[in-house]
Amino acid sequence: MMWSVSICLISFTVLLGLALGLVGLGVYFIMNDLVYFIEWEVVSMNSSSIVMTFLFDWMSLIFMGFVLFISSLVIFYSEEYMGGDLNINRFIILVLMFVLSMMFLIISPNLISILLGWDGLGLVSYLLVIYYQNVKSYNAGMLTALSNRIGDVALLLAIAWMLNFGSWNYIYYMECSKTSMEMLIIGGLVVVAGMTKSAQIPFSSWLPAAMAAPTPVSALVHSSTLVTAGVYLLIRFNVLLVDSLLGSFLLLFGGLTMFMAGLGANFEFDLKKIIALSTLSQLGLMMSVLAMGFPKLAFFHLLTHALFKALLFMCAGAIIHNMSDSQDIRFMGGLVVQMPLTAGCFNLSNLALCGVPFLAGFYSKDLILEMVSLSYVNFFSFFLYFFSTGLTVCYSLRLVYYSMSGDFNSLALHPLNDEGWVMLRGMLGLSLMAVLGGSVLSWVIFPTPVMICLPVYLKTLALSVSGLGGWVGYELAKFSLNYDVQAMRAYFLVGFMGSMWFMPFISTYGVSGVPLKIGNQLVKSFDFGWSEFFGGQGLFSSFMVWSKINQWWQNNDLKTYLISFILWFIILMFLMLL
Repeated sequence: MMWSVSICLISFTVLLGLALGLVGLGVYFIMNDLVYFIEWEVVSMNSSSIVMTFLFDWMSLIFMGFVLFISSLVIFYSEEYMGGDLNINRFIILVLMFVLSMMFLIISPNLISILLGWDGLGLVSYLLVIYYQNVKSYNAGMLTALSNRIGDVALLLAIAWMLNFGSWNYIYYMECSKTSMEMLIIGGLVVVAGMTKSAQIPFSSWLPAAMAAPTPVSALVHSSTLVTAGVYLLIRFNVLLVDSLLGSFLLLFGGLTMFMAGLGANFEFDLKKIIALSTLSQLGLMMSVLAMGFPKLAFFHLLTHALFKALLFMCAGAIIHNMSDSQDIRFMGGLVVQMPLTAGCFNLSNLALCGVPFLAGFYSKDLILEMVSLSYVNFFSFFLYFFSTGLTVCYSLRLVYYSMSGDFNSLALHPLNDEGWVMLRGMLGLSLMAVLGGSVLSWVIFPTPVMICLPVYLKTLALSVSGLGGWVGYELAKFSLNYDVQAMRAYFLVGFMGSMWFMPFISTYGVSGVPLKIGNQLVKSFDFGWSEFFGGQGLFSSFMVWSKINQWWQNNDLKTYLISFILWFIILMFLMLL
């Protein structure tokens, strides 16, 4: 056990040191406008050489710093959360492999080396989702792995298509060839890859299913690693999205994902699933703002979201840990009395998610919504942005009302306490960043102040929508006593909205159902039908009949048998003479 404690502490120290160094370097790069390409010749034989290229600019350095910072706190938190696990060493090594794959992906300006990180993320995420070995985890892991394989195939096709350019370093070909058909096809394939990794419609069902993984993994996956890989890749390819059909396509699907996830979270009672759907909603926001041509804004929201979402999952993990692994928010209540520090961090991260002024989420969300108000965008997209913002506040307040206020609702007596000091230290470290991170990042990324001049009704629209959403969420939570009865009146509608527009069923039964039915028909008609008649059984029965006739022929009449034998002999002799 001593070694497992030390592996957590060693990993935490090394990752935190690297994170601080990389963020500092990123700030230096952005202030001096530096970009470094490092080429490492791995193998050189005759005239052929294999070269690994690394891209270090302010974006990759700051993002790496953030990933390592969150990973270090998650590993620190895991020491206590996974303390009872006999295989904690294996768990920490898997998490480190996960982080390493993400590093590969971030610093690669080359599609081949991106594929290394991309596939590494897919493989290790599968291993982490099935970490708790039961049927539900295996199903979730399979859905996660197979959904992500679609994106991997798209990326492989993009690699094959890039042979037209003579190099896989996509970063060189962006500006010069964005009008060419080849680059449009590559862009389309990369958009599909990004949509699968970031779980946009119609690939959304794997994200809530991946909740089967341990909570520290969820905190890492949903904040800064797996799901952000797709957004980061499209930020790198953002030139292809501006004023193109791809951008319009991504804007629509990003907006719909944001709306669908926000709607679904209001019908959910599983704590981790609500937070997973909130991640999906924020990913939709990043994708759609990226499609509108604001890559810096999407990246800014990516970083601020990583801070408060990791904190939200850590708090949820602490609550689940103390609730004896119960995740149903209807069994919670009064946690603010039982676990004041955890509840404080939980509420802080929820408020940051809602975009409450001067917390991390406010700086990016408010800026995004103001830029949407300022941009040339159709009414449907405008409605999706602001309505989804209202839904975010709605489900957040509903969650807080269920879990934090009132009396403790669980039937069993759980010894709730706030004494998990290792977990609390990790949470308090992130809560500081959830308060300060947004303002510091906005000063670093947007050093020149920009005045966004809008009419009063548009300027205050985000605040009005948030207030209205919060009120609806509060009313929905109070309405819960009669909730089930009311839900039965519109059963189909509630089922449709609460199950992510039937996407999990379409992704599982929808894909496998028809082939299984066809297979069943084929088995019935061929294996149990015609092949029974003409195959082994049919031949067997016909041979039985003929052998019986032959036996009767031989047994009953010796003269006839001898004559037939002589006849056969004569015929054979005659054939031989010919």
